[in-house]
Order: sequence, then C-alpha cells, then structure tokens
Amino acid sequence: MRVRFAPSPTGALHIGGARTALFNWLLARHEGGSLILRVEDTDRERSSEENVEQILDALRWLELDWDEGPTMQSSLAGRHEQALEQLLCEGHAYRSTATAEDVRAYKEIHGHQRGFRGDPAADGAVRLRVPEPGVTVVRDAILGDTTFDHAHMDDPVIARADGSVLYNFAVAVDDSDAAITHVVRGNDHLSNTPKQLLVLEALGARPPVYAHLPLLHGPDGKKLSKRHGAASVQELRAAGFLPEAVRNYLALLGWGSVDDATVLSTEQLIERFSLDRVSRNPARFDEAKLRWLNGIYLRALDPQELTERLEAYTGRRGLGPAAVISREKIQTLHDFWPLAGFIFDGPAGDLAARERWLTGDGASALAEAREALARSADFDEQAVERALAEVLTRRGAKPREVYQPVRVAVAGTTVSPGIFETVAVLGREETLRRIDGALSRIRGDAAPAGA
Repeated sequence: MRVRFAPSPTGALHIGGARTALFNWLLARHEGGSLILRVEDTDRERSSEENVEQILDALRWLELDWDEGPTMQSSLAGRHEQALEQLLCEGHAYRSTATAEDVRAYKEIHGHQRGFRGDPAADGAVRLRVPEPGVTVVRDAILGDTTFDHAHMDDPVIARADGSVLYNFAVAVDDSDAAITHVVRGNDHLSNTPKQLLVLEALGARPPVYAHLPLLHGPDGKKLSKRHGAASVQELRAAGFLPEAVRNYLALLGWGSVDDATVLSTEQLIERFSLDRVSRNPARFDEAKLRWLNGIYLRALDPQELTERLEAYTGRRGLGPAAVISREKIQTLHDFWPLAGFIFDGPAGDLAARERWLTGDGASALAEAREALARSADFDEQAVERALAEVLTRRGAKPREVYQPVRVAVAGTTVSPGIFETVAVLGREETLRRIDGALSRIRGDAAPAGA
C-alpha cells in the first residue's frame, strides 16, 4: 500500500488537513505500507516557503512521520509538460482559445446541463477531451459508487496557455508516477475525482482506490471555522494540547473503533484503523471534548514527564511540586499558569476576592489560621490540614470560611490547587509572609482616615 498526504502550502495546517494526514498515516502504518509527502505548491501566488515549514512543523509536532518526500509539486514541472504533450499528441487533449463568455454562449445554445465542447485551435489553453457517450464512476471506499455522466461534464482546462498545468492534471500525473494505491482525502475533493480519473484513463494509468473523508463541522453543525476555537495545529499546540491527545481525538472524528473505545493509544489506533469503519456523515469537532480527553492524557503522565512538558511549554524551571498538585485541576498545559502561577509570581490582585473573604469574619479566621500554621511542628500536606482543621473546630466554621481566606491570602484569588497542597508547596516561611502581608493590608484598610 502506498498513500500520500498532499497539502497545499497556502496557510497553516488546519485541523481538517491534520485529520487527513493522520488517517493516511494510520492506514500506512496499519498495512505496513508507505506514506508519501507531496507539497502541492503550484498555486504560485499563495504558496510560500514559510507555509511549507508551518506544515512540516505541524506534522512533526503531531509525530506523523513520512517515508518519502517531501516532494515539491513544482519540481515535477518537466514531467507534467511531458504528460501534457503525450495527451495532445494522442488526441486526448486539444488547445482552445474559448473564454468564459464562449462557454456561456455554448450552453445557451445546447442547454445549461450540457457540458462544454470546444473547437481545437493552434494555441491557447489545453482542454481534456471528455469521451462521449459514457459515464465515469468514482468507486469510493467510504461513499460507495458515484456516477458522473460525461454529457454534463465540460471539457476541463488542464493547462494554461503558458504551459503551466492545473491542479487536477498535476495531481493525477503525480499519483500515477508515485504508484499511489489509495487516495484518502476530504469529501470536498469528490467533484475533482472524475476529472482526475479521466486524466488517468487518457494516460493509460491504473487509478488508485479513492476514499473521501466526511467533512468536519463545529458543535453547532456548521462548517468548522475559527469561530469554533482553534483552527490550526499550531493553535492547538499554543493552547496547551498534547500531540498524543490530539491524535487520539482526531482519529475519532469520522472513525470509530469496533468497541467504541474513546481513549486509545497511538499503538491501539494503528492496530485497529481501517477505512471500513469511517463514517459517511460529517464529523463534529468539539474543543470542549478535546479538552476533556487532553485532561485524561495529562493526568496519566508521570510527575517527571508532566513537569518536563509544563516547563517546555511555559519556559520556566522548577515547576515539579506545583505541577504535581495541579494535575487534577488542569486539562491543558495552558491551564497550569492561571491556576498555579501565583506560587512563583506572588499573589494575584483580585480585589473582589479580597473584599469577599478578607473582611470581618474572614480576617479573623485568617489570623487564627496564621497562628495555627506557625505553631505546626511539621509543614507537609497532612500537617497543614490538621492545623487548619483545629481552626475549623475552634470556630465551629464551615471549611470554606477558613480555607478561602487562606487561599486568597496566599494566592490572591479564589482559584488554586488544593489549599493544603498549595500551602505545603509554598512552605512555612513564604506562607506566613503572604498571610502577614494580607493581614497588614486588612489593618491598613481598616485604619481610620488620617490615622
């Protein structure tokens, strides 16, 4: 088996393209075949080296390797020219000077459902002759058979007057020359397929098996776009998702394991993947579900691996203890710093939290908690919990009436990892310093004007 991923470098690798790359990769690895990477850069105005590197960077981050390439389609221009000349010489194609107005006029005479047929000219663009009568049947491994009546198909332009070939011609030649056995791509390419099959037939080449994947929609059922969240692989990486979680989630968009399992390792995906489990219906990309799945992968990392991932993501060092106490509350690497950054950067300045929890009974509860923590012989999580439990008992208070004032004093906000773990990680000296600072502000706020 030989499959290919053939992105166009007109922008970053979007999520739909990443899923196409993944499905090709899984199929090749499952079958022991080869994945060929071809960059279709014939759109000279929109293609750029920067975009090529973005695509390669995205594939590397997803850990999707390839066996051949990357081959730039523009480097195959000589072969395209040769194949074009072959079709012209054999009468399968002809030069045409017909304009868009000429095509419209033709259809006014012959009917709008009638495919355009041009008259050969000495120069101009090159059109492929659509054989008549007849049909082209796209035999699709996912969608089944789709029939295209030649009578309704225009003779397609396959090369411009300057000799540069168009997409459907170049793709067919390249797939044939690379001996591609299976073309797995998005359903939006289905209308291109009969044209490519006609090119292959004219060249006397054997067609590959086609498999058109269902398109991706957002949770609202509309075509996936930036309004639904991250639109590219780089945006997913920047948002703190793990590549292994992204691979798992993308694999489930339009494909399902026999047992409907959700959390599947890459090895399990390779073992189970097959085209006959791919749905015909559009799949829904839901970033909330990806966050949930990513959280499962984060919590499965051992402490050292989690720490290394967080340190690489944040560019900070020494995150180990904070990483461990945060793992149950984060779903992405990005969630870590808003949750636990105060441990390193000092308390946040949440004025509403201070007003809610560091006045009246909250201030007195904090003062008692400070004394209990100062007296504690030890300062690990269990010791901190015992010390604060004494305050609860003495005051007859609910846990939040003591824990929240302590949390706001040390974190500057009402959101943090578990309070016992947080205080233990900060240590006695830093915890008391922060509480003293909060108590000092409380006294300052309570002081009469002009005192």
